[in-house]
Amino acid sequence: MKKHLRSKKAVERGTNAVIYVILVIISVIWIFPFVYLLFQSLSGDNTGTMDYFIPQKWTFDNYIHLFRGEGVEFDGDVVSTANIQFLSWYGRTFLIAVIVTVIQTLIVLVTSYALSRLRFKMRKPLMNLMLILGMFPGFMSMTALYFLLQLVGLTEDFGMFGLILVYTGSSCMGYYICKGFFDTIPKSLDEAARIDGANRQQVFFKVILPLSKPIIIYTILNAFMGPWGDYMFASLLVTQPANQTVAVGMLKMLDVGHTGTYADAFPRFCAAGVCVSIPITILFFILQRYYVEGITGGSVKG
Repeated sequence: MKKHLRSKKAVERGTNAVIYVILVIISVIWIFPFVYLLFQSLSGDNTGTMDYFIPQKWTFDNYIHLFRGEGVEFDGDVVSTANIQFLSWYGRTFLIAVIVTVIQTLIVLVTSYALSRLRFKMRKPLMNLMLILGMFPGFMSMTALYFLLQLVGLTEDFGMFGLILVYTGSSCMGYYICKGFFDTIPKSLDEAARIDGANRQQVFFKVILPLSKPIIIYTILNAFMGPWGDYMFASLLVTQPANQTVAVGMLKMLDVGHTGTYADAFPRFCAAGVCVSIPITILFFILQRYYVEGITGGSVKG
């Protein structure tokens, strides 16, 4: 019996060791691009991706280039930054993301609560229809959306409003995880509040939402990440440099005609990438616990 237990423990230790090795390898592979991005953003070698993983010369000139909007000297050559409007791109994208997050979060929460608590005709067919439509990628409608928004003047100078409309237009289709979370909250709480005289709005805002912090955080993060990193729709609706979002503008930074050589442009592109990653990284680490709870809680029931 003791030999059997020892052999079983040995097998478990060996299995755990293999699992840990695999996890370490996966972690290294996962974190490598981020470390590379950071190192290249601090590179002053004028080599970009060509020679070194670890820069031979460390500098903050690439960040100065982004935030000061003036020529920056690299090994004696001053590179013009007239076409780089990073702060404008950054601020515009952040504003779009915040507005979309507020609108989309409210729509998703209200839709999910209604589908979780209310019973009405065509409820299940409606849910199935939204699930099926959500399986089709958004870029399939890009051409049609562009011409529709162009007809009402929501491109170029007013492209910001067009993007907000596009990002929030199908928000209710993201109801599934949130509805699953609301299904885990006992309906007896709703009934008790109704008996005490509360209406549907009061039940939702004063009873259900205070108990739904994890799914609210999950919805907020998902809503923010969409417009913050979107390139496809943003590049379609806005082509003027002054009105572009940060994802579209960063691609312009790699244009050798605007920024000198590729070896000059790539470290600055990496510096922009580090700056873009900061808000979502901070949000995720602060709200990580609630994010995980929201996923697990919303996956219990459909």
